Amino acid sequence: MRLRWIGLLCVALLTLAAAASAQRLSNAELKKQVADTERAFAATMKARDHAAFASFLSQDAVFFGGDGQVLRGKDAVTQAWKTFYIKPEAPFSWEPQEVEVVESGTLAYSGGPVYDPSGKVVGRFNSIWRLEAPNTWKIVFDRGSQVCNCKK
Repeated sequence: MRLRWIGLLCVALLTLAAAASAQRLSNAELKKQVADTERAFAATMKARDHAAFASFLSQDAVFFGGDGQVLRGKDAVTQAWKTFYIKPEAPFSWEPQEVEVVESGTLAYSGGPVYDPSGKVVGRFNSIWRLEAPNTWKIVFDRGSQVCNCKK
C-alpha cells in the first residue's frame, strides 16, 4: 500500500513538471512580454500616473541617479520620482529599443532612448526586470545616462 502511494506521488509530480515546462514561454514571447511591460511602465509618465509607476517597482528596486545618488527600495524610488509626476506635462519619456531575457526566463534587460518633451534624445535608460510572479515583471535596477555629444 505504501509503495502504491509513493508511485502515485511520483506520477503526480512528473505530471506537474511536464505541465509547467509545456506552459513555459519561448524566449521571443518573454522578450515581447518584457517590452510590453516596459512600454506600460513608460506610459505611466505620459498619463501622469505616479501610483501606476510605483506598481512596476520591485520591493527591493535600486535606481541610480544622475548625481551619483542611489535610491534603494520601492519606497525611496517612489518618493524621489514623485517630483517627475507633479507637473501636467511629462518632463521626459522613454521606450525600449533592446530587450534580452536570460535562458531561465526570470531576469531581463531593457534599454533605449530617453526623450525630452520636444522629442529630442537626451539620454538612455538601462533596466533590469525580474519575473516575480507568472506574467508579472518588476523592475529591480534602473540607470539612466546622458547622451554624449562627443566629436570624433
